[in-house]
Amino acid sequence: MRRLLTFIAGLTLIMAAQGAHAQGAVHLLVQSSPLAGFRYYAAESRWELMKEGQTLVLIREPDNVHDPNAIRVEWQGEKLGYLPRRENRAVAAAMDAGDKIEARIAKLREHRDPWQRVLIDVFVAL
Repeated sequence: MRRLLTFIAGLTLIMAAQGAHAQGAVHLLVQSSPLAGFRYYAAESRWELMKEGQTLVLIREPDNVHDPNAIRVEWQGEKLGYLPRRENRAVAAAMDAGDKIEARIAKLREHRDPWQRVLIDVFVAL
């Protein structure tokens, strides 16, 4: 409990300091995940244009027939794939609750395994 309170106090100080220096929100990294579906959507054809650090858009698909927690990943208006099913439950719940969730391209790697080519960082804006 003491660690949690220390963390919250520290986070509050960081947020206060950032508010004094900038008008942006504090972004807390909540997840790093590979991109699921790299080969099936636009990621493979747009690979050479994508850059680390670029913003991604996450879109909930609660009516997805394969996964009720589905979260589509888009880059510049194109569907790249999804957050992996085994890792999307908490982010889906946060999005459903109205939390501000943001994402970016964390890492691009030349790799034989398509699951290892794009790493996505997911943040909650506080």
